[in-house]
Amino acid sequence: MEGLIAAFTIFVLAIFVGFEIITKIPPTLHTPLMSGSNAISGITIIGALISAGSENQFVPKMLGFVAVIFATINVIGGFLVTHRMLEMFRKKD
Repeated sequence: MEGLIAAFTIFVLAIFVGFEIITKIPPTLHTPLMSGSNAISGITIIGALISAGSENQFVPKMLGFVAVIFATINVIGGFLVTHRMLEMFRKKD
């Protein structure tokens, strides 16, 4: 029960910090932040792979598989958006 309370506390604090970062950071710094969030999603993929491969039960494997899919979509989409935003800052010939 204490682990669940600690995990919920960390989740609420992460929501608060994320909201503060998004609302206080100027738009020019959103691209570097997006790149950082892509790196965090890479960590999520590693954790999901460990979760999917560690148990012989169906539910953890399925949740790990779904987490890998969503984190992969987040990483690919984040890099595509970052690339597009960086193209906007390049000088045109």
